[in-house]
Amino acid sequence: MTRQMTGAKMVIEALKDQGVDVVFGYPGGAVLPIYDEMFQQNDIKHILVRHEQGAIHAAEGYARSTGKPGVVLVTSGPGATNTVTGIVDALMDSIPIVVLTGQVPTFMIGSDAFQEGDTVGITRPCTKMNWLVKETDKLAGTIHEAFHVATSGRPGPVLVDIPKDVQFATGIYKEKADTRTSHYAPRTKGDPEMIARMVELIETAERPVFYTGGGVINSGDRATQVLRDWAEATGFPVTSTLMGLGCYPASGKSWLGMLGMHGTYQANWAMHDCDLMLNIGARFDDRITGRINAFSPESTKVHIDIDPSSLNKVIHTHVPIIGDVADVLEEAFALWKSRGGNVNREALVRWWKQIDEWRAVDCLAYTPTGGTPIRPQHALTRLEALTKGMDRYITTEVGQHQMWAAQYLGFDGPNRWMTSGGLGTMGYGVPASIGVQIAHPDALVINVAGEASWLMNMQEMGTAMQYKAPVKQFIMNNERLGMVRQWQELLHGERYSSSWSESLPDFVKLAEAFGCKGIRCDSEDDLDEAIREMLAYDGPVIFDCLVEKHENCFPMIPSGNAHNDMLLGNAETQGVIGAKGAVLV
Repeated sequence: MTRQMTGAKMVIEALKDQGVDVVFGYPGGAVLPIYDEMFQQNDIKHILVRHEQGAIHAAEGYARSTGKPGVVLVTSGPGATNTVTGIVDALMDSIPIVVLTGQVPTFMIGSDAFQEGDTVGITRPCTKMNWLVKETDKLAGTIHEAFHVATSGRPGPVLVDIPKDVQFATGIYKEKADTRTSHYAPRTKGDPEMIARMVELIETAERPVFYTGGGVINSGDRATQVLRDWAEATGFPVTSTLMGLGCYPASGKSWLGMLGMHGTYQANWAMHDCDLMLNIGARFDDRITGRINAFSPESTKVHIDIDPSSLNKVIHTHVPIIGDVADVLEEAFALWKSRGGNVNREALVRWWKQIDEWRAVDCLAYTPTGGTPIRPQHALTRLEALTKGMDRYITTEVGQHQMWAAQYLGFDGPNRWMTSGGLGTMGYGVPASIGVQIAHPDALVINVAGEASWLMNMQEMGTAMQYKAPVKQFIMNNERLGMVRQWQELLHGERYSSSWSESLPDFVKLAEAFGCKGIRCDSEDDLDEAIREMLAYDGPVIFDCLVEKHENCFPMIPSGNAHNDMLLGNAETQGVIGAKGAVLV
């Protein structure tokens, strides 16, 4: 059926056809026709953010927690440029986002018109694909194509730039089913020969490890389930990147903890000493590998990834497999079982004995103060204990608190952990928590934050209040740029250059100014009661948790070191202990 409508109407109809129920955005002159159409319907809810960067991060939280693409609508010029940080964040972390931007009329493009910017040129390096639509008849089909690209293969952000005259003009609406998408068809099935080789290696490995990443979560429930089944059947240890937390349960018997710069002692040593590394949906990020030429030197490396550009990009692998994690794992698991489900059990016993020795180091151990100040590790240990078993989602800002959250909070399921991994974007957590809460209105959503990172997008608490999103902002306030200060202490001769703020707000009064609840706690004696108060409140909360100002986050792999050359905190020496046992003060 041929349907004629304005370009602005097409945008709304295309979003409905794609199953969109929420759009995060901020209006302006170049998108007013679309906003007018948004006003005249009730199927799609619009969330008015306070800054366009917040819109992208909110959409990321929505997408990461649901598995559906997040949608953003902003105006031209500064509206579009304000989204760039969030778009790069989504690209680095493989989050499917569809960004719709307004543009000046086609006849004014290139004239330096008011709020004109080369949005397509600016965002070309940080999107999977982008489009400038100059013909109304092509608008609906372009939007449908954008959703296909964002969600197919390795997920990521796309952008459609829509001039204002295209929104006003009338054209023919193109149905989703009639849109050409065959030109972008990423390979999902793995090479059978490579899969067979992987299975052979699994059958004979003496020191194997599953190294899992965000690609497992992006691939959906099938991928996480097969991974868990295979880990259970083989008895192989499992570790994960920051983005992969939850793909294997933290309570599982094979769990080693997170690996990498602030990963656990046992996870990093297992990666170093393994003879078979099974990389599933991770990209050998530098925060994992440490010094490249010292990374897991004796292992045979298998790498499963849907993005061909990720294979052999950083680390040479012996068995590269291009394909969707779920499809490859299912095929490989079925083949392994059909061949008898064999592993080298005798060698695995020895391997686990070695791993248990590394575990005995107890690299995350700490001693609570029992009073003031609050140890940040203790704050998160108690938060974990008091929220365990709840319908809980965690977002974070970026810094020490982010790493402590990854270390001390446990995730038994996927899509419960939202953080900025690749780009490390301060200001991510507040809007992301709102996006998660909008997607899951009855769930407990907690943003674990540092005071410096939290302040970067604090204005979004107005969004939380307007839409009655009861997000809990758990600020671990050390009055420092904690990770910067830590690096300055350990690597820059304790020269603390601009790593603290001499003027911080009263977070309780700030909460009251927004109309939400403020709580302050400065003693471990009062911590449990204060957390319970936060959890019991049925609206947004800003929790100011005053923690030790100079606590360092360990383990830590110093930049440029091998991934098994870790610094471990040591209360007795008040220094740090390297992997070989040498004290470095």
